[in-house]
Amino acid sequence: MEISVGIAGASGAAYAVRLLQVLNSIGDVSKVHLVISTNGFTLLKQEMSISLSSKNFKIEQLIGEKSRKIRLYEIMDFYSPIASGSYPTDGMVIIPCSTGTLGSIAAGTSTNLMHRGAEVVLKERKKLVLVLRETPLSEIHLENCLRVTRAGGVILPASPGFYHRPTEIQNLIDFVVARVLDQFGLPHNVGRRWGREDQGSKIKD
Repeated sequence: MEISVGIAGASGAAYAVRLLQVLNSIGDVSKVHLVISTNGFTLLKQEMSISLSSKNFKIEQLIGEKSRKIRLYEIMDFYSPIASGSYPTDGMVIIPCSTGTLGSIAAGTSTNLMHRGAEVVLKERKKLVLVLRETPLSEIHLENCLRVTRAGGVILPASPGFYHRPTEIQNLIDFVVARVLDQFGLPHNVGRRWGREDQGSKIKD
């Protein structure tokens, strides 16, 4: 499986880093095509003290280990494979997804590779997951969510649950990342599932 990952400039860098770490460890994933916006790089530095740029990029600084799977593309590189539907991928996730990125995708205005990658995924009827990180949502945001959903995309807000009784922030991060992995049908042991007796659920006779 090949998946594209976009990191936009919305709060939630930890979600992106954790997803990349897990994708790198899953045997079913052969390639990860990574796109980070300028604001995405700023986000990584501000929220996680990860200082990177497209010209000074080392994947081990981002996920803590080297990877042959993950490849970064310049945000304006329209010659990259994911800019064309003739290159087959299994879908794309933008995590976190800003409302600006949402709006561009909903309007079909591909002004950078992240927008174009999402447009390609939609037109090829592949999986597009937008991990929206914004609150509250205006009517414009909601209308854009509806447009993307009607086009075949999935709006997956960064809204972690609490039924698994999280005791640390990592539990909340894993909750959202697990939902993303589920959308692509990828096997994983990230987070806890509802109804699993071996994960603390109580079953009454």
